[in-house]
Amino acid sequence: MDIAMIGLGKMGANMATRLMNAGHRVVAYDVNENATLSLEALGAAGARSLDEVAAKLPVPRVVWVMVPSGKITDDTISALAARFSAGDIIIDGGNSNYKDSIRHAAEVAQKGIHFLDAGTSGGVWGLKEGYSLMIGGDAFVVDQVRPIFETLAPAADAGWGHVGPHGAGHFTKMVHNGIEYGLMQAYAEGFEIMKAKKDFGLDLAQIAHVWQKGSVVRSWLLDLTALALDQDGDLSDIKGWVADSGEGRWTVTEAMDLDVPAPVITLALQARFVSRQTDSFAAKMLAAMRNQFGGHAVRKAE
Repeated sequence: MDIAMIGLGKMGANMATRLMNAGHRVVAYDVNENATLSLEALGAAGARSLDEVAAKLPVPRVVWVMVPSGKITDDTISALAARFSAGDIIIDGGNSNYKDSIRHAAEVAQKGIHFLDAGTSGGVWGLKEGYSLMIGGDAFVVDQVRPIFETLAPAADAGWGHVGPHGAGHFTKMVHNGIEYGLMQAYAEGFEIMKAKKDFGLDLAQIAHVWQKGSVVRSWLLDLTALALDQDGDLSDIKGWVADSGEGRWTVTEAMDLDVPAPVITLALQARFVSRQTDSFAAKMLAAMRNQFGGHAVRKAE
């Protein structure tokens, strides 16, 4: 099946490679010329513009957009819609806000163009292991591009699904990432507690491997934790600064809008904010208040 991949970052390039390895023809385009050249070297048909993308695809055209969420995605989808025709299909596989995806679907539908939002999980391991795909949109459109999803998923009948109407795919991926925040924070806190118990001299990598088999907390995240600890048991080369992609924030906002309590996900998000503070003013305020009401000692800034 012919498909264009727009956005050849690590994940987009890996997805394109997985598709080509399975015999699909990929038209590759990225604003970074070197990224396009790299995919051409692997067998993709390179394009230097969106006009060329449209020209190189057979009708009905199918394009997978894998660019950062927000304005870049908005602009890319608008530009494609201007070049595409009724019956063509645009798939947004990035981490877009589900409300944006509902809007994109309505906008391109005015030209008779179909839209699917595909929440995509798998990261750098997706090329080998396959991607978990949560797809929103019309069922008949999903069926038209089923071979694409069956190829990108871990198996043709596993790891992917049509989860609902437009927006449902990215909504589901948003919640998926919120859950991921909570799981990661729980592992991080547990391993820090064990590291702090100096008198036991615990080998954290060993414990991670023990938990991988038979434990109720075994998971792929634990497997990756074990791998990280094997590489650097003290994580001495890593700064404790944690970014967030935005999906955790959207999950917490959605929980508030729906009056759903989500304390674990919310606190996990807040912990990431704390990780970015080198000098917390709030912590200084706490120390100052304790000193004022109880005469408790304060540590002077260096």
